[in-house]
Amino acid sequence: MAALLLLNPPSATTQQHTFKISRGNFLLDDKPFQIISGEMHFARIPRECWRDRLHMAKAMGLNTVATYVFWNYHETEKGKYNFKDNADIAEFCRLAQEEGLWVIIRPSPYACAEWEFGGYPWWLLREKDLKVRSQDSRFMDMSKKYFGALAKQIVPMQITHGGPVIMLQIENEYGSYDKDKVYLGKYRDIYRDSGIDVDLYTCDGPSQMPAGCLPGVLPAVNGLDNVKEVKELIDKYNDGHGPYFIAEWYPAWFDSWGQKHHTVPYQEFIQTYDSVLSAGLSINIYMAHGGTTRWFWNGANMGRKEPYSPQTSSYDYDAPIDEAGNSTPKFMAMREVIMKHLPKDIVLPAVPPKKKTIAIPEIQLKSSSSLFNNLPAPIAVSRPLSFEDFGQGYGYILYRTSVKGPQQGLLKINGLRDYALVYLDGKRVAILDRRLVQDSLEVAIPDGGARLEILVENNGRINYGYYLNDNKQGITGKVTLGGKEIRGWRMYGFPMKNAGDVKFSEAGSTSGPVFRKAEFMLSNTGDTYLDLSRWGKGHVWINGHSIGKYWNIGPQQTLYVPAQWLNRGKNEIVIFEQLKPEQESVQCLDHPVLDELKQ
Repeated sequence: MAALLLLNPPSATTQQHTFKISRGNFLLDDKPFQIISGEMHFARIPRECWRDRLHMAKAMGLNTVATYVFWNYHETEKGKYNFKDNADIAEFCRLAQEEGLWVIIRPSPYACAEWEFGGYPWWLLREKDLKVRSQDSRFMDMSKKYFGALAKQIVPMQITHGGPVIMLQIENEYGSYDKDKVYLGKYRDIYRDSGIDVDLYTCDGPSQMPAGCLPGVLPAVNGLDNVKEVKELIDKYNDGHGPYFIAEWYPAWFDSWGQKHHTVPYQEFIQTYDSVLSAGLSINIYMAHGGTTRWFWNGANMGRKEPYSPQTSSYDYDAPIDEAGNSTPKFMAMREVIMKHLPKDIVLPAVPPKKKTIAIPEIQLKSSSSLFNNLPAPIAVSRPLSFEDFGQGYGYILYRTSVKGPQQGLLKINGLRDYALVYLDGKRVAILDRRLVQDSLEVAIPDGGARLEILVENNGRINYGYYLNDNKQGITGKVTLGGKEIRGWRMYGFPMKNAGDVKFSEAGSTSGPVFRKAEFMLSNTGDTYLDLSRWGKGHVWINGHSIGKYWNIGPQQTLYVPAQWLNRGKNEIVIFEQLKPEQESVQCLDHPVLDELKQ
């Protein structure tokens, strides 16, 4: 099939365009159109870098970008919506249009995407027995309200309104989860009732498609790139005809803590990519640019037989456009293939040069403050509460109680989610890690008793699969010692939205979880990589921006710091360190380190 590639969609002020599915084709202005798309998530890219990353996509040869919209990114508190600053999806679409790109939006509202809880807000878990991805009336009502707010941003951006948005996705790989067509149909109706009038599609893996497709909606396939098999599969569930859309095609993969950094050389897939384009199939590269999952937005995988596995802050994904927005050998190889299939008169933008990087010499973080010296007002409870029942979505909670002595036995934390430091009278006696199926330790309580403290971190709610509805954080069961339940607790919440309220001192703490702070001067700025390989586990802010989580088990040993978040002159860094409070210096490299495992 001959395919037209329109690489420069004009702005809404010049010409109204049309996009539709007809006669088994995608039609742009009534001419066959091949979608050559790449995925990038605006939530994973600093707003200051949006245009740059979109321009890189255009220089690669893409004519479309696809982006997820994460519900929990826009409604962090129930009923309070945010579409400003880095959450301004409409502005992302406008910039894409200015860069000559069409946009596919994946609002789900379930996303997966290695994103916390698959994109669902934590406060859904406060509703007793609520089931996400179901016809649960409470869930559907809250979904509808959210999508109504989101639609106000998306509707004006549709191609039918002069914008760049050509399609929206319903749900996401639903066939991997259930087969309720009524549920899927309700989402279709929510979209339409909210003013979405562009074409819709579903996407599923080959074995998921029977359960995940919806009659009357285009079925797209994920993870399949054999041209013959793609056509046969989509024909089977689309009345015997196309268009044929590979909605997620993986030239690489994501990283999880404690596992090897994933890389896939382009030589292993470039001929397949060429064959897909040669056959006229439409395709979306997942990911074209991965970016960074900052703050506590990372998700985790877990199956009935696979242990809990949280993902790293870097979402580099070994993508063609790297975490900092630079071209890679993979980028150049894919650009060459795309250029083979362009009309002769189309000239791609020049590939921008690699961005400037800087190294920053050793920074001494002399100001510090113990977490235990920054306790907020506690809440007294008989039994430990989960994060959700406590009213907190992310960060850390400290559980404190007194235990009578002398006694010794097995201290067991039932339902520990996800990572805990255990202290007796201020001394750390254990690290418990859900990845390693750890929830207990032998303890000896001395005469007179002891103060027991358990600091629990939300390491990322599960984003995919069977345990999606079992996602509460913190201590979700009883705490027992020698088989007897411990009651009478005080709970202290640390949401970690920022470190602005921490009281620092030059003669601060060097024991227990600690905040460390320093100012440093720069005469010039550039992208840089904060080297935390000597540190333990924690979180970093620079100039008030969350740079992400670090953990010395790897594979990620550096955190990407965009030049746009650095200042000429004075800068501030704050590190929250859980395991190595004695560390007091850090440096920045001019390159990332993503391949060291220390576990």
